[in-house]
Amino acid sequence: MARYLADYAKTLSVNTLRQRLAGLAAWHLDQGFPDPTKAPHVKKVLKGIAELHPVVQKQAKPIQLDQLTQLVNSFDGFITTGSPKVALQSIRDKALLLIGFWRAFRSDELARLCVEHIQADSGKGMEIFVPRSKGDHSRLGRRYKAPALQQLCPVEAYLDWMSAAQLKSGPVFRSINRWGQLSEGALHPASIIGIIKQCCSRAEIDEANLFSSHSLRRGFATWANAQGWDTKSLMEYVGWKDVQSAIRYIDAPDPFSQYRSGTGKVSVPIERDEQQPLQSLLEVLLILEPYSKLSKRTEKAKNLIERHCLSPWAMKKIDSEGRKYEITVEYIDGDLLDEILDELLHQMHQIASANQCMLEVSIYDPRTNKHWD
Repeated sequence: MARYLADYAKTLSVNTLRQRLAGLAAWHLDQGFPDPTKAPHVKKVLKGIAELHPVVQKQAKPIQLDQLTQLVNSFDGFITTGSPKVALQSIRDKALLLIGFWRAFRSDELARLCVEHIQADSGKGMEIFVPRSKGDHSRLGRRYKAPALQQLCPVEAYLDWMSAAQLKSGPVFRSINRWGQLSEGALHPASIIGIIKQCCSRAEIDEANLFSSHSLRRGFATWANAQGWDTKSLMEYVGWKDVQSAIRYIDAPDPFSQYRSGTGKVSVPIERDEQQPLQSLLEVLLILEPYSKLSKRTEKAKNLIERHCLSPWAMKKIDSEGRKYEITVEYIDGDLLDEILDELLHQMHQIASANQCMLEVSIYDPRTNKHWD
């Protein structure tokens, strides 16, 4: 497993390697073999690859509400003045983008929409059943509701498309050939990306090539966050299972926007009063285990961690086994405390790794009940 990871370290991302390890682990378990991907050496190699080959995760540019308005105005212009084929495409694309935005759908979910699974009432709203999607592992499907809006309404756009395309059943969004005829099958999810880029380009939106189907999902999440939606409500509406998934899609507002001038430069008022440092008494739980039973470097690693990592923070041992400690940390605010402890944990892991040891460490603040690990 370690040699396999090393062979692909330069050509595949760490996330891809993790996915392949998950597949290999599942195969071994299905065949009744122990899982070799959980071996400490394999974990160490994967961690080393992540440090040697860091990759910046690419994200689609979110479509903002003003850009969505610009797109809809462009569609309306083509519907009025374009050829029959262009007008039909514009009606379809208007419905595609508005439903995709207000329901934060992925491209595969948009491609799977069927006329039989949608109920839409003008001025009231629409209910959409998606039989399966990426997060629906049990394949039970899920029902979604979309509101009727005074502007940029997905319900009216959908009804206009149904009327123009004369669809009674089957896929909602279909390709249109050069003669303006609809295909029988649904759009391929990959083709939706090209449609969105083309629509943005026609509407003269800057950097149109940076948009994709995820731009609709990210755009809605960013809009909802700016409107004050709490994370739980946003996760339930979109269908995210964990907070990290939601955070990756949200573009946080610029904290310096109120200080930004017309030139783009920031003028921030500087506080002259010095802030008094805070102090916290923290508990540290430290467990070291050797990679191999023959290794004798565990004690050395422990001494180095105590000397270089814990002693500078007024370390006190609080148990006879030498696993629990108290340290006193001074800081200005919570963000600085997080930075200090993240660096402290990183140093301890480096020392353990250099001495062929597995380290389990957590830091606890009994005053705030907060953990770092």
